[in-house]
Amino acid sequence: MSFLSPQEQLERIKFGVAEFINDEDMLKKLKKGKPLNIKLGADPTRPDIHIGHTVVLNKLKTFQDLGHKIHFLIGDFTAMIGDPSGKNTTRPMLSREEIEENGRTYAKQIFKILDPEKTEIVYNSSWIGKMTPAEFIRMTAQYTVAQMLERDDFTKRYKSGTPIGIHEFIYPLTQGYDSVFLKSDVELGGTDQKFNLLVGRAMQSAYGLEGQCVLTMPILEGIDGVHKMSKSLDNYISVVDTPKDMFGKTMRISDDLMYRWYELLTDINSHGLSQLRTDVAEKRKHPRDVKVALAKFLIKRFHSEAAAQAAEDEFNRIFVEKGLPDEVPDFAVEAEAQVGLVALMAKAGLVASNGEGTRLIQGGGVQIDGEKISDPRLKLDLKSGASFVLRAGKKKFVKIVVR
Repeated sequence: MSFLSPQEQLERIKFGVAEFINDEDMLKKLKKGKPLNIKLGADPTRPDIHIGHTVVLNKLKTFQDLGHKIHFLIGDFTAMIGDPSGKNTTRPMLSREEIEENGRTYAKQIFKILDPEKTEIVYNSSWIGKMTPAEFIRMTAQYTVAQMLERDDFTKRYKSGTPIGIHEFIYPLTQGYDSVFLKSDVELGGTDQKFNLLVGRAMQSAYGLEGQCVLTMPILEGIDGVHKMSKSLDNYISVVDTPKDMFGKTMRISDDLMYRWYELLTDINSHGLSQLRTDVAEKRKHPRDVKVALAKFLIKRFHSEAAAQAAEDEFNRIFVEKGLPDEVPDFAVEAEAQVGLVALMAKAGLVASNGEGTRLIQGGGVQIDGEKISDPRLKLDLKSGASFVLRAGKKKFVKIVVR
């Protein structure tokens, strides 16, 4: 167990959370001096994750570091139902093959953050799938339709006449029963999971158990600092991105967002974050250096320390030594062979015409990743996944990203 007092543990646990229910119950649990059962459930509905998904995993690591027992639950049974959280339509059910493959991939990725020796991965089909019909009916009898309709998305769909499948009511009940079976002391989730987590608390009480505490984590803003991190908005960093891409994308975020990412993605505590803000405000640390440290932390977590250092060296070679700014806008292009450099410059908005591009190259004003280009007839092979910084004149830069 942790050497911290129950109150100190609670403060560490609550740092950066969106909502915690509740302090009094948690202190009672912590004062027993025994490792708590901490549960995080995940339906394997996607084969890979971005760092926005790791916010709740990072909080799970906090519990792990404090000496508590971690149950990472892969909802292979509930995934076949489909969780409607935050949705106004029924989610499609997944096949057993899709669930098993996604579950294997997800389990592998979480160990980029969690200690596999201190993490127990469990599948809820191993107990729910073995329930008798009578046991299953008893489980469903612990909640009413009226209680289910207190959930906002169900209420909206009911009032608008949008169909709600009976199986969708089963989802939060089975997730709640997972807490009963595991005897969870705390369950974590995103803010969109609050209803389901509270169902688990109520289900435990119905089965004569002490109700779990509920912890929800906020949604992480993406690179743009405006919208939540999302693949569809292309403002994300995948946990399988290359070190170079992780470094470059992190360096593009604003200073304000930088602190937010420190809070939700690293192991910094409230005092450390406050000190970091003070050091930057009083100019003891430069924001760029603080951002570099953040980028290296993420790369070490998902790759290695050597990869983090190599990514910084590459960034310095391209941006610092060659006099490029830290923030360079991306310009996405499709993979294509033999693309004229002049045409690419015009397409990216670096020059107004092909003629201007030709003259700029002839005058020595065009560089690719810091290397001067002298041939205006140069053709490039744009291969999928490649990226490079294109400079036109002294002040125009764009990062070409090949899709």
